[in-house]
Amino acid sequence: MKIHFNGAARTVTGSQYLLEVNGSRILMECGLFQGRRAEMYERNRTFQFDPKTIDAVLLSHAHIDHSGNLPNLVRQEFSGPIYTTPATMDLADVMLQDSGHIQEADAEFVSKKRLLRGEPPVEPLYTLKDAEQVTQYFRSKEYDQPFEVLPGLTAEFVEAGHILGSAAIRLEVQEKGRKTRFWFSGDIGRYDLPILRDPVLPHDTDYVMMECTYGDKAHDNPTEAHREFHEVVKQAVAHGGKVIIPAFAVGRTQELVYSLNMLVTSGKLEHIPVYVDSPLALHATQVFDKHPECYDAETLEFIRTGKHPALNFSGLKYIQSVEESKALNNRGGPMIIISASGMSEAGRILHHLKNNIEDTKNTILLVGWQAPCTLGRRLADREPVVKIFGEEYQRRAKVVTIDGLSAHAGQDLLVKYALAAKDQLKRIILVHGEADAATAFQERLRIDGLDRFVYPDLYASIEI
Repeated sequence: MKIHFNGAARTVTGSQYLLEVNGSRILMECGLFQGRRAEMYERNRTFQFDPKTIDAVLLSHAHIDHSGNLPNLVRQEFSGPIYTTPATMDLADVMLQDSGHIQEADAEFVSKKRLLRGEPPVEPLYTLKDAEQVTQYFRSKEYDQPFEVLPGLTAEFVEAGHILGSAAIRLEVQEKGRKTRFWFSGDIGRYDLPILRDPVLPHDTDYVMMECTYGDKAHDNPTEAHREFHEVVKQAVAHGGKVIIPAFAVGRTQELVYSLNMLVTSGKLEHIPVYVDSPLALHATQVFDKHPECYDAETLEFIRTGKHPALNFSGLKYIQSVEESKALNNRGGPMIIISASGMSEAGRILHHLKNNIEDTKNTILLVGWQAPCTLGRRLADREPVVKIFGEEYQRRAKVVTIDGLSAHAGQDLLVKYALAAKDQLKRIILVHGEADAATAFQERLRIDGLDRFVYPDLYASIEI
């Protein structure tokens, strides 16, 4: 089997890995690369292979950096099956359509600004119609049920604990009279997160290809991270400001709403308006309701007693229309606005940031990893001036970062994951991590007696 690393190699965005097995070509992940607009457009439109030659796609989960370039793949004449779990199939369907809508809306907004400057308009990366075409190719497969992808290649989805429906992908390859067992982590979740089951560790495998996003950093435990979240919110509310939270509409938003629910119902936070400004978040929550097979025991108990953690507490409102979203920027604080995207690269969050970033009473709360060259990273770096929709804004709002709320495993769990099949492993392949994180992670693995790893370059290939 030959692996081509066409995305999320030495970086954390745009996951895409091409496998060549027995003369067939399988794409594992087809994520959207996020970064500077011009580079993003070129990288996502230009594949390193002919999409017509891809026989099948294996998709670990629905986050856009793993699924978000499927519309371009299909538009360029891919017509094979896209295998994933039932929950991921449903989430990816709504997320891709939302992404197509956002691509169109953002291109229209930027084009209007450019036309005023006498510059040509920009085209969307893809459209809602392009995204809708992907649905017909999805094929759902249950957890822990091996299935034949192509002759000589069997796959199985295993719980990853990252977002609803997320999976590691376990492969068995029969090639040239030899059997190879291969485990791809997807994005690894964490123990004891709300709603989801814990990730399953690798076993019975010769190779592990795994993410190392937080290979250099141990997370606070989720309880401590949520305590810090509560303190930030309470302080911001006391100052009469708005708390603006860029958050992925799937997974992170539901977790934050759950945390605020606990804070409000316990009386630790006064009843203030909480707005989830993302139609996708509402649709995602409906998908959550549809897939209780993904829940942990605690969440199933919430459901049994009629207290679903993502819904129904006083002061919570989901915003759907553009008019309602715009109206939030004309209201004074205190209030909490949770809006997509998580890296502040697209969607309604950009409008909330540009309207609130220059007010010292407000707080911008970052609750996840921010990719290089994104607005989220520039905010995390506390840059004094940032560009939003091509216009410069003074950053006067307070910026707070809470890493412990990440749905990604921290260093300690990543090490445990890597060591789980240590005695059988021929090699670990590290992806989905920046150089500093990967270097620190490799040092930890050496200390624990594991030195059989590789950290491939973008567009590199290896044979196993």
